[in-house]
Formats: sequence, structure tokens, C-alpha cells
Amino acid sequence: MAIESAYCFGPYRLFPAQRLLFKDKEKIEVGSRAFDVLLALTEVAGELVGQRELLERAWSNVVAEGSLRVTIAALRKILGEGKDGARYIQNVTGRGYCFVAEVTREENMLPAFGSPGQSARIQNTARLLPSRLTRMVGRDAELEKVSLLLLSRRFVSIVGTGGMGKTTVAVSTAHAMRDVFDDAVYFVDLSAISDRSLVSSTVAAALGVVAPTQDPIPNILAFCRDRRIMLILDNCEHVIEAVAGLSERLYGEAGDVYILTTSREALRVEGEHVHILAPLECPLVVENLTALEALKCSSVQLFMDRAYAAGYRVELTDDDAPLVAGICRRLDGIAFAIELAASRVAAYGLQSAYDLLSNRFRLLWQGRRSAPPRQQTLAAMVDWSYNLLSGKERLVLVRLSVFVGAFTLEAAEKVLVDDDVSSMEVAEAITSLVDKSLILIVISDGIPHYRLLDVTLAYAAEKLGQAADASAVSQRHAEFFASWLPRDIEADFTAFGPQVGNIRAALEWCFGETGDKTIGLALAASSAPIFFALSLFQECSRICELGLSAFATETGNERAHLALQSTRAACLMFTRGNSDEIRQLLEVSFEQAVALGETSYQFHLLSGLSIALTRSGEFSTAVEVARKGLPIAQVIGSPKAIAVAEWMLGVALHLSGDQAAALAHCEAGFNEISARGPERIVYFGYDHRLRALVALARSQWLAGFPDRAAVTARLAIDGAADGVHPVNMCISMIYSATVFLWRSDFAEAESLIQKLQTYAARHFLAPYQAVGLALTGALAVARGDVECGIPTLRTALGTLGTQHYYTLTTLFQKALAEGLMISGDLRSARDVVDEAIQRCEALGEELGIAELLRVRGKINCHVDRWVAEKDYMLSIEHARRQSALSLELQATNELARLWSERQNTLEAINLLDAIVKRFTEGFDTPDLMIAENLISHLKSQSVSIGEARNNAN
Repeated sequence: MAIESAYCFGPYRLFPAQRLLFKDKEKIEVGSRAFDVLLALTEVAGELVGQRELLERAWSNVVAEGSLRVTIAALRKILGEGKDGARYIQNVTGRGYCFVAEVTREENMLPAFGSPGQSARIQNTARLLPSRLTRMVGRDAELEKVSLLLLSRRFVSIVGTGGMGKTTVAVSTAHAMRDVFDDAVYFVDLSAISDRSLVSSTVAAALGVVAPTQDPIPNILAFCRDRRIMLILDNCEHVIEAVAGLSERLYGEAGDVYILTTSREALRVEGEHVHILAPLECPLVVENLTALEALKCSSVQLFMDRAYAAGYRVELTDDDAPLVAGICRRLDGIAFAIELAASRVAAYGLQSAYDLLSNRFRLLWQGRRSAPPRQQTLAAMVDWSYNLLSGKERLVLVRLSVFVGAFTLEAAEKVLVDDDVSSMEVAEAITSLVDKSLILIVISDGIPHYRLLDVTLAYAAEKLGQAADASAVSQRHAEFFASWLPRDIEADFTAFGPQVGNIRAALEWCFGETGDKTIGLALAASSAPIFFALSLFQECSRICELGLSAFATETGNERAHLALQSTRAACLMFTRGNSDEIRQLLEVSFEQAVALGETSYQFHLLSGLSIALTRSGEFSTAVEVARKGLPIAQVIGSPKAIAVAEWMLGVALHLSGDQAAALAHCEAGFNEISARGPERIVYFGYDHRLRALVALARSQWLAGFPDRAAVTARLAIDGAADGVHPVNMCISMIYSATVFLWRSDFAEAESLIQKLQTYAARHFLAPYQAVGLALTGALAVARGDVECGIPTLRTALGTLGTQHYYTLTTLFQKALAEGLMISGDLRSARDVVDEAIQRCEALGEELGIAELLRVRGKINCHVDRWVAEKDYMLSIEHARRQSALSLELQATNELARLWSERQNTLEAINLLDAIVKRFTEGFDTPDLMIAENLISHLKSQSVSIGEARNNAN
């Protein structure tokens, strides 16, 4: 027996040479790496030891930092840190650890060796552990959490649905903890037994306990009482009662036994701490996802890792990233399901593998040949859980597959209850299925919602399809949503977006061979506005057509007909542009709403008609229609309706050319509702708050407030960015871009135009794509690039004409004329201006005439300066008529230049000086800077002329 030196601290003695730790006279079991870490810290007690140094000292290979944290936690547990105020190891965040207890070194000490029994007996237990995966993807954090929880609580259950990776995490935890438990780690796979009475004997056999009696539990307890061991019980769900009883006794009667179980439901016994194994992280947004962003998510990492292992040698690209992310999301982040899908990519390709997810054959995809039978296919995985359910639980699970997406308990009871299952039984079964990890709970607006995982849903749906009551369940499902969805046209339909899957399924049944078109008509009418609000315009149109076709045979539901017809008109307007058909639909629907006494629908349809008229350039008529909205809003009586009526009129007045009245009505609306309010105020697909903001921004610029206009335009853009409707985003970008073009803020205008074109193309909004093209041409001309600007504008104007979209036609014709003038084609430029002026006069559009007259004056400057002077004077007159101070300034600048060339210097100075003094802001904007420079130049010119005259005299 060797005599050596030892490090002493508190009641402990550490013998480095023989690698022993004693507490008083009791030998303490410490794993080899834990011993190395403890020795490294005690050798330099009171000094900081870096993390890298500790890792190099205890681990020969590179490991995760989490392994060191687990080892430190284990040492603190062994040393009893915290008991009676004892402190040994202090963490220095981000740097390392320090041994803070007082340490002395004593020579010639004799260690008191304990019994070699455990060390000799347990040295081979590590061979009983399944091999750890060469690479575990996305579960490092879970491994660390489980390890630390086990060390602090002694009894942990990893709970999750089948295929989530519970066994993988448990096996990895076991390997990570081997050093902590000096290899006393026992793994028991319970999946191979079906008789719960065999659980204890199976555990006894794994521990090497001889149990001659029928009840081996006393022998197991006797064996474990004086040993510090880790026991993993894997796959407990099918023998859960027996496992629960044994685990509870081990926890209570063997204080040094650490228990880790895996199960699809918790054991629910004393001492158990449940760790829910969450799905692998999936990208939250699939659209426009890059490969780099996608690979930050563990599910995508696993997919690409397993695809590569199966022979797929293509790097993930930005084009493929949304597809892979979509696969992972469809499979709910379930590791096993993702591995199976990834294994098919080499054979099928990414797109085909994604398409096959909608096919029942995915349930039959084969996994690894070495996997247990329950993990050979997805179907076998779900079978394992399904066969453990009671009859009522199976019935409820199968019927729940009629729901596509989330559902509430109320919805489940309405749809599932019949003579075979009661409301109470449905509630109890759902609770049990949640406990068994077959249903997920999602809290939305404080209300619990439930959802079947995609794989479970596919499995249960196949069984429902074979059931005799499938049609009856589908009918109750359709009836529930037809009655549950809102009928109020002012409802926030975007809030019902999560139910789109259920609505689609219900509609498919209603209009199918065994469906009920009467239910379908009601459901189509109440759901079409939801699809419209979510910008699913093509699908919305199809639903409207289905509903209207049902109305032809199922007459009587006039309100449903009104809802379908008005929603269809809105869809057509956004996807095909304006037409006489749309206007007629709106007018007929309005008369129908009047006949039905539907005041809210009357107001809704008036807003739609006003929008259609402004889009087609009929601004005077739009003003007349908007004026009808004010008395209807007063009848409705809500601040929201009154604000919308004011805004509707304000927008029409702005476009028709009365900026003072436009400002007054827009601001009156904002007196009712804040400009910065969070609520979207939507009528006919438009957020009228945003529509009023862009009209206000344009009117502010026109009225001589360019700085306020920029602030308001940016407020509109920010407000649209918070919403979900692309129409509103496009509108805010279109009209805000015109403000920045007027201000000559070309960089900001360009950024908005580029975003607009991308956004409009993504959502198939053809009219707004054409507007984006026209704005691109106008920007090019403003920058002097007429070679690009002229053909772009001509193409865009032609497209907008076919779509009857004329709201900004005057602006684009003005830009085209300027481009032609710059290029030297004065005749074509003059023709474009004259045609535009005639059109404005015919439609009563005052807004654009002032600008057109100014441009005509510039053209005439090349031909006849006296005619040009008249055009500038007329432009000023029209600008004053609509209170457009900024347009008046632009024309005044041109007229002052002309006068200065004729030596009318004093008149030019007085003209400019008078208008500049009317501005209170925007002095750094180009138009005002031009005016100031002109005044300065003209004054210098006047002085020079005076001096010359004096010299001549």
C-alpha cells in the first residue's frame, strides 16, 4: 500500500498518483475525466484555469464545451457544493473556472482503499450501451440540458412523439456520462418485451442481478442501494405502469441511482422530471430563404447530412433552400421522418421527394435495415403508438384527421360527437393523446389549439377514408366551419388564416361527389373574404365561382350571393385590372345590398366602387360616389366608418385636383383614427388608413410641405410593412415613390420601385407590375436616361391601358413627353402632352393639367417663347386653382428663366421672391434651391445691368 502526498480541502483528500478521492474515510467514486478536471483545479487553487486548458487536460479529442459544463456540474454534485454553505468551484463566465476552497498539500499520507467490487464489476457495462451516432445533428443543447437535469434531479424522462430522437439523445447522454459514473451506466431497451410483468426481470438481467424469486424488485433495490449508477430505461410507453412502479421505488429507496427514461408519455410518478424533446428547428419563413439561412436550422442540417450519406452529392443552393425547408416543415421537424425523406433525394430529386410527401407511399418508405421494426417505416412508427391506444382513443384519433391544421376542443366536440362517442369521451381522449405525444398543443391568443403531427395525420386520414362514418364526419366538419366563420364584412379576416387548411378540406367535401352544396354555398360565402384577405386571389375567385354555381341551384341565400359577388369583383379588379364587368358587378351588388338593408355591405361596396373609379381615372365620378359614403357612415356610427368615409373623399378630391379639400378630409379622418394606430382598417381589400396616408403625403407635397410629405410617405411604407396584404404594400410603395420622385430623392424612389416590382410579381398583381415598370421609366427620364426611359414608359402605358388602370397615367405621360423633348423629338412630345390634356379635361382631372402645361411650355421654348410664356402662366393658374404651391413653384421657376432671358429681371425676381416666401419648409429640396439660385443670379444680373447703364451714362 503506497504512501504519497495528497491535496486536502474541507473533509476531502485527493491522491493524484493513485487517482483516488476520499471524504473522511469513505472513498468517493469519480470518473476519470472528472478526476482530471478536479486535479487541474486543485493543483492551482485560487487561480483561474481556462476552459481550453481543462479540455486539453481531460479530453484527448476535441469535444463540445457542453461536456466540460456537464463534468463541472457533476463535480459540484459529488463534492456537495452548496450544502452548509460549502463552495469549491467558481465559474468565471466566458473564461474558465477557479477552485475557491482552501487547499493544503500534505505528505506521507496513506489512502484507505475501499472495496474494489464496483470498479471490477462495472468495467464491462459500457459494452451494453448501443453505439453512439458518429454525428448527432441538432441535439447538442438537448444533450447538455438532459445531462445537467439528471445530475441535479436524479430522475428524468425524455418525452416526445415517435421518431423525435428520444433514444438518440438518451444514448448520447449515457456515453457523455460514462466518466461521471465511472462507467457504471446501464442501458435497458424495453421495446423487445410486450409483457409488463417482464420489466423487472429485464432490468435485473441488464444489471447482472441474480433474482431467483418471481419478484426481482427487492434484489434490484438491494443491489442498487450502495452503488452510484446511471440506469437508462428506453421505450417505456407500452409497459409504462410497470416502469413507473419500478422507477418510483428506485428513486425513493436507492439514493445514488440516476434514472433516465424515454417514452411517448410521462410516467407521472414521484421524483420524475419531464424533459419534452422538441422537434428539430425548422425555418419559420420559407419564401425567399437562402441556403445560408436554411442551414442555420438543425432540421435542414440533418436533412442535408442524411441526403449526402444516401448518395446525394449536390450542395444546397438558394433556389433549393425553400424546397428543403418546406420538406422539414411538412414533417414537423421529426428527425426520423426527415431522415427517411432525405434518403430518397438521391433517387428522386428534391422536387419529387417533396411531391411524394403528399402521397400515402411516404408512410411505407424504408428506413435503416438495422433499425428496430417499429422504425422501419413511418407507418410502423405510428402503428406502434396506435396499437397502444384504447378503442375510444383510436376512434377519436382517426376522426380528428378530418381537421387539417389546428383545431379547438370546441371544434373537436362539434365534429366528433355522435352516438358512438360523447363530448366527455372526446375531451378525455384528446387529453390522453396529448399525454401520449400524438397531439401537439399550440396556444393561440391564450386559447389552447390542438394539432396532429403531419405523419400521424396521414396515417389516421388513411384509416378514416376506410371508415363507414367518414362522410358523416366530413359533413359535421363542413357544417361547423360554415356556421363558425364570421359573416360581418368588417371582420378581421386575416385572423382566420390558420384555418385555411380546414376550410379547403371542407369545401372540397361540399363540392365533391358525396358533398352538400347547400353547406358549400354558405361556407364559400363566409370563407371567400378570408382567402381574399390573405392575398390568395386565384383561389378566392375559384371559391366564388363554386359558390355562385351552387346558388344557381340552391337559391334562397341572397346574402351569400351578395358576399360572393362582391368578393369576386374585388378579386377580378386586383388580378385582371379594371373593366366594365367589374363596375357593373359592384353597382348591381350595391343595389342588392340596399334591397337587403345591408348597411355595412353598402358602405363596403361604395368604397370598392370609389376605388375602381380612381383606378380607371374617373376622378370626378369617384368624388360623387365618395360623397354618398358619408351619410351611410353616419348611420353605421362607428369612428372607423366615419374615418374611412372622410379618407375616401379625401383621396378622390386629391386625385381630382382639390388639394386644400383633400388635406381637410384626410386630416378629419385622422382626427377620428390615429395615423399611427396598429389596427388595419380594411374595406374592399384596401387598408384605407394607408390609402389616406399616401394621399395625404402627395397632397402635402403639392400644397408646399415637402418635408412633411416625406415623413408621411415613410409612415405609410412602415405601416404597410406591418400588414399581410400585398395590395396595401404595393399601394404604399407606388404613391410614396411618386412623392420621392417629385422631391428628386431618386435613390429612395428607386429602392421603392424595385421592391414594388418584386412584390407585385410574387403575388401576380399584374396592374401593379405595370405601374412599377412605368415608374422605372419615369425615374430613368428624371435621371436623364431617355434611351431607357422612353421605351419603358411606352410599354408600360400600353399595358396599363389594356388593364384600364389610369390613376397615374397623367404622371407617366408627362414623363414620356419630357423624355421625348430631351431626345429632340419635339413633335411627338407635344402630341403626348396635348393628348394627355384632352383626356384630363374630358375626365375632370385637374391634378395633372398644371404639370402638363409646364412641360408643354418647355417644349414650346424651343419653338415659340411667347406661346411658352402663356403655357407657364396657365400652369401657374391651374396650380393655384388646386392649392398646389409646389407645382406653382415649378412653373414659376420656368417662367422666371424665360423672363430673365428677355431682361425682365426685376419682374422675375419679384415673381420668385413672392412664391419662395410662402414656403415654410423644404428649403434643401431641388425646386426651392433652384428658385433661390435664380433669385441670387438675377439680382447679380440686375446689379451688372445697372452698373453697365451707369457707365454708359
